[in-house]
Amino acid sequence: MAKGGFGGMGGFGGMNMNNLMKQAQKMQKQMEQAQQDLEVKEFEVTSGGGAVKVVITGKKVIKAIEINPDVVDPDDVEMLQDLVMTAVNEAIRQADDAANTAMGGITGGLGNGLF
Repeated sequence: MAKGGFGGMGGFGGMNMNNLMKQAQKMQKQMEQAQQDLEVKEFEVTSGGGAVKVVITGKKVIKAIEINPDVVDPDDVEMLQDLVMTAVNEAIRQADDAANTAMGGITGGLGNGLF
C-alpha cells in the first residue's frame, strides 16, 4: 500500500508537472514585461473642465500637476483642493485599472486546467 497507495500519483509528477512549471515561468515573464510596460505608461486626467491636470505613471508616481491660474481663488481654496484630489484619485484609478487589466490577461486562465 505504501508504494502505490495513491494510484497514479507518480504519473502526476511527470509531464504534467513539467508543463505546469513551463506555464508558470512563461506567466512570470509576461508579468514582468507587463510591470515594465506599466512603469513607463502615463495617464493624464483633468478635472474641473481642464482646470486641473494630473499626469501619473502606471506605478502611481505623479509626474505633473498643472493648475489653470484662472481657478486659483484665495477665497475658495477648498474648491481647488477638491479639483486636485478628484484628478489625482481618478488618475490612480486609471493606473489601477490598467494594471488589473494587464495582469488579468496574464493570470486569467490560472484556475483553468492548472488545478
